[in-house]
Amino acid sequence: MTLAITIAIMVAGGVFLMLQRGMVRIVFGLLLVGHAVNLLLMSAGGIFRRGQPLLGSASAEKFADPLPQAFVLTAIVIAFSIVIYMLTLAASGSDDDTEDVS
Repeated sequence: MTLAITIAIMVAGGVFLMLQRGMVRIVFGLLLVGHAVNLLLMSAGGIFRRGQPLLGSASAEKFADPLPQAFVLTAIVIAFSIVIYMLTLAASGSDDDTEDVS
């Protein structure tokens, strides 16, 4: 239950930040939503129901599933590269204020 509340708070905070005006806030919101999705993928993989992968301690069916872990690792790498690219765009770009149309 605590994990679900954590994911919900992270998604709410990320959506709130993505709806703000500044580019850096949008990037941080995207980062928060990305971390929330990673937590969701790990919890959907059922790692809490599985045992530790120690040889001889349990049968192979009770070991942790490596597929959700591989998905999360790939998502972390992709999110990191996107955040670095977006922060570079935010730093090198001009003011993103759209209030002045003249």
